[in-house]
Amino acid sequence: IVRVCFALIASFGTVRQGCICHLRTPSMSASYIALLQQQQAIAGVEQLAVSAAVSQNENHYAVPVLLTTESEVFKSNPLLSEEVFGPSSIVISATSKTDMLDIARNLSGHLTATVHGTEEELAEYSDLLDILEQKAGRVVINGFPTGVEVCSAMVHGGPFPATTDSRTTSVGTAAIYRFTRPVCYQNMPQTLLPAALQNKNMLAISRLVNGERTSKDIV
Repeated sequence: IVRVCFALIASFGTVRQGCICHLRTPSMSASYIALLQQQQAIAGVEQLAVSAAVSQNENHYAVPVLLTTESEVFKSNPLLSEEVFGPSSIVISATSKTDMLDIARNLSGHLTATVHGTEEELAEYSDLLDILEQKAGRVVINGFPTGVEVCSAMVHGGPFPATTDSRTTSVGTAAIYRFTRPVCYQNMPQTLLPAALQNKNMLAISRLVNGERTSKDIV
């Protein structure tokens, strides 16, 4: 973790003017600053690095900040697990594998969770992955979650408070289900049924009939 921290500190030092994060509205910028200050005020939380970048638009900017703390401080302060919408992050030092698992259990719902490790390490920490599956809509291994591709496999959602309904995604082909709900047509005359549900499969589509996938007419 020491090597990771040094690498992060070095990267903060390379942030140039123009690389500063510009949020969409002044209220988002104000919320970012306010919540970040609340986290920094907690005893045991230290500022590990901060960008020297500046912006001419003070109403929309957000300066990248990296915080650090110990696991016990994190677990005893729910505020530290809240998302700060903006370019901030917090490094939490764990004393053991059990401690790391406890930290993961204390996380709230998130859009993504990323784990970096060798194949052997990932096998050893498979129970960590089991926990993260319950905490995020997308679990990334040895990668970065910034690319959100519009495809059938994409899940851009997660347990509350990441999204209000974790059963769907806001990006990808499955996002259409956010705007649907199931309806059962019981004892409905054929003339009143949608074409896709009538006994005669005029659309020649694949349908689930009595638990089996078929494109045949219902006899």
